[in-house]
Amino acid sequence: MARAKHRRGHRWAVVAVSLGVVMLVSAGTAFAAYRYDTSTSDRILPGVKIAGVDVSGMRRDEAVRTLREKAEETLYSDLVVQAAGRSWKVTPASLGMTADVEGAVSRAFALADQMSFASRVYHRLRNQPVDASLDLPFREDRGGVKSFVQQAFDEVSQPAVDARFALVDGELVTSRSHTGQELAVHVATARIMHALSDRTGEVSVPVRTLDPKVTTASLGPSIVVDLSENQLYLYDGLHVVKQYPVATAAAGYSTPVGNWEIVNKAENPTWYNPAIDTWGADLPAVIGPGPGNPLGTRALYLNAPGIRIHGTYSSSSIGTYASHGCIRMLISDSEDLYGRVPMGTRVIIKP
Repeated sequence: MARAKHRRGHRWAVVAVSLGVVMLVSAGTAFAAYRYDTSTSDRILPGVKIAGVDVSGMRRDEAVRTLREKAEETLYSDLVVQAAGRSWKVTPASLGMTADVEGAVSRAFALADQMSFASRVYHRLRNQPVDASLDLPFREDRGGVKSFVQQAFDEVSQPAVDARFALVDGELVTSRSHTGQELAVHVATARIMHALSDRTGEVSVPVRTLDPKVTTASLGPSIVVDLSENQLYLYDGLHVVKQYPVATAAAGYSTPVGNWEIVNKAENPTWYNPAIDTWGADLPAVIGPGPGNPLGTRALYLNAPGIRIHGTYSSSSIGTYASHGCIRMLISDSEDLYGRVPMGTRVIIKP
């Protein structure tokens, strides 16, 4: 009986020792696994890719360096921007685009923290790929794009030019109108931002046409009286369509030089003596329509005080300096001109 008890005690001792050995081995293995996991935690798990680049087993600085080289392929690629027949070659980097390399590498390392201890050790120890693919984020900078668009705007911009028909320093100055152009800033910015996002190599941006306020076509008729020639020129836009001989102010009187306009028109006008106490003292206060009327059969009233373009029965005075300031025309010419010019027609009297 005692011997049987001795044998049973021996067996339990063997079992206990065996369990102890197993526990020691397990503890040793666990400790070794822990040390292995700790020693390899500065490396990315196998099978991890960022933007298609295999970063398995890389330390942080190595992964950052490798991805920066990858990012530069995008950041320093050519982007051709076209507008108004011009083109600019820029790069995404010059427009302020950046790549979040550090963030992408941090997310690669974070994959290990998302796994269990055993799974992590298994993948590292067996070099078993985790098959994880991460993006490399790029950030477009709207401020950088807008700065470029403003530069392009300044280079492309052409103001609209109004048509001109005026007396300047005693000379008639005429010029045609021209449309202008400018970059459509908001649309251009949006299109370039979209091109950066899509990684395209070329983008066209729109140009807006600027219309002049005064076009050549809108100039309409104009009258130019040249005092040095005693000639009246009728313009349509910038082209002379009729020319008439006239009489202008005699010595001691003045036909006023300047930019004027027609403010009234009269057929068979009545003449009212404007100088009844001076040069008109020998004339009636009023002369009705008909032969002998100083204004003839047609009169165009200017906004120059007391000045008219009118017909005269004194045809021999045409071509001379004979009036008291008005512009005289042959009766037939005054009637012809009258029907060609509306109210508001500009009248330029040049020396």
